Amino acid sequence: MKYRAVFFDVDGTLVDSNDMHVLAWEEAFRSIEADFDRATIHGQIGKGKDMLVPTLIPDADADLIEKLGEAHGAVFKPDLLEQVRPFPGAHDLLARVHAAGQRVVLASSASAEEVDHYLDLLDARDLVQATTSSGDVEHTKPAPDIFVAALKKVAPLSAQEVLVVGDSPYDVEAASRCGIATIALLSGKFPAETLREAGAIAIYDDVAALLAEYDRSPLGR
Repeated sequence: MKYRAVFFDVDGTLVDSNDMHVLAWEEAFRSIEADFDRATIHGQIGKGKDMLVPTLIPDADADLIEKLGEAHGAVFKPDLLEQVRPFPGAHDLLARVHAAGQRVVLASSASAEEVDHYLDLLDARDLVQATTSSGDVEHTKPAPDIFVAALKKVAPLSAQEVLVVGDSPYDVEAASRCGIATIALLSGKFPAETLREAGAIAIYDDVAALLAEYDRSPLGR
């Protein structure tokens, strides 16, 4: 069966932003005198504040989670967002999927403002059928909410007719909870073994590598 829609994660998948999110979270934690090394923070990238903060600060209450999320945004949006660049081949992969008649969805839990920015950055407004953002979900990855929301936007397609492309184990886990298979990319700097153990059905270096192998990949088969 050919997949009829592809849900793309954005951060770390289509755009090279994971390291910048690490820097923003590092500054956010420093604002409360909490010190985590960058590798530890990176291991949580792909989660939103609701999942990331409690993992690193288990006793964090709702007010602290919100405070840290705002601190992250205060660093990322004015200082780092404009430095984010698409990965080579990102636009071309979206165009290839669109040309194949598959629906293109940006399934992100970033803010609506950031998702809108990335649509322009990727020159993808004419290619993307639907998007999701933080306003569409109660819980971020690895909870399944973001892909549940995306499925509603491509109804009546079933989970078996959809494929996710992401970079983190949290993408793979969230998609799996919806019954959706995932192609994982190494561009987010998560180890291949971690992605494989999470359940990725295929692993590629980045969007350019996936595009080069499109016809032989799960996307094109």
